[in-house]
Amino acid sequence: MYKKFIPCIYLYKGNAVKSFDDRTIINTNPIALGKFYGDNNADELIVYDLSSGDAEHEEALDIIKSICATAGIPVIGAGNVRRMEDIKKLIYAGCKKAALNYSKSENIEITKEVSQKFGKDKIVASISGADEIVDNEDLIDEYVDELLLVKEHGIKEAATVSKFPVIVSVPEVSLDKILEMLAKDKISGISGNGINENAKELLAIKSLCQANGISVNTFEAKIPWSSFKLNSDGHVTVVVQDYKTDEVLMVAYMNEEAYNMTIKTGKMTYYSRSRDELWVKGETSGHYQYVKSLTADCDMDTILAKVSQIGSACHTGAHSCFFNEIMSKDYENENPLKVFEQVFGVIQDRKLHPKEGSYTNYLFDKGIDKILKKLGEEATEIVIAAKNPNANEIKYEISDFLYHMMVLMVEKGVTWEEITTELANR
Repeated sequence: MYKKFIPCIYLYKGNAVKSFDDRTIINTNPIALGKFYGDNNADELIVYDLSSGDAEHEEALDIIKSICATAGIPVIGAGNVRRMEDIKKLIYAGCKKAALNYSKSENIEITKEVSQKFGKDKIVASISGADEIVDNEDLIDEYVDELLLVKEHGIKEAATVSKFPVIVSVPEVSLDKILEMLAKDKISGISGNGINENAKELLAIKSLCQANGISVNTFEAKIPWSSFKLNSDGHVTVVVQDYKTDEVLMVAYMNEEAYNMTIKTGKMTYYSRSRDELWVKGETSGHYQYVKSLTADCDMDTILAKVSQIGSACHTGAHSCFFNEIMSKDYENENPLKVFEQVFGVIQDRKLHPKEGSYTNYLFDKGIDKILKKLGEEATEIVIAAKNPNANEIKYEISDFLYHMMVLMVEKGVTWEEITTELANR
């Protein structure tokens, strides 16, 4: 197990604000802020929903869902929990875990229920002090995976009395204090504004922790530079892919220094042959490439880098450097895994830009009841077709069902990425 660095977003009326008590806006795009934390090597992210009222709460949940989809790291959803339904909404929004506020008796009372429903590994208890740990020790032991201490003044006492892993929240923190806290067995991670304000330095802070014998999650090269077969210039070719789409973005080169800098910083660093110098991709344009994985090929002379690309990979402004077609033959270019996204995109476009005579727009115009009626009819057709020994019939009926299901998804604002993420989590 390693110690975690966990920035947090205090979400209020669509903005990221400074803290529970200070509603000063620090960022008007909390979704982009969540991705920033993920790209800068945070281990997890906590999002506190500070909304009031049902309408504001639903808007916050939509933002949390988008944060979960883009941050690239596990998200803990917290705040505004009154009943089991609120925990369900956070989990369904994509949160890896949801927090119960143990300063509220009604949250303590639903601990067993939500833990049995969603699993102990999904439940965090948010506490204000050591007394809440002692008073609920048996309940926490059986139904809670981790503790989140939201008050700084109780850190020492909580770490002393707790038998359970505790994430501590601090408003500001020095390097010496980080080392002191993480050296304690029961402190599993640090969160709060102390981490938010040092997000760009997390890799350096983690390196310091490693040097002091504290286990942290950081980049480590399993293959030393000496194991690569270099070209005549002493370089290794690097092929760069988007980690989500597998689109090839660019090809570049590394020397040993660039390789080591990439490992150390988590940002793709190359050797420019034309300028005879190192270059960090995005240092001038802001279009950084954050490392997700590096893999060597069978001959050990090429590296495949999967990255989170900010902006464009190409200096021309194109997303990918590969856009100059040399030749092409007619061929089937239907990647079965992308067909769903392509059809889904057409349905989304019909929703935004209605087309006269479109059956899809007919369904949207008729509304949710019509869409559900058609979906039910197509489900029944699948059952009937399944009794037929000819597989073609069921193929057609399943296609009809999936189309109508995608219409429903667009109507309800659900994406394929959310569905596949949920399936992967199961």
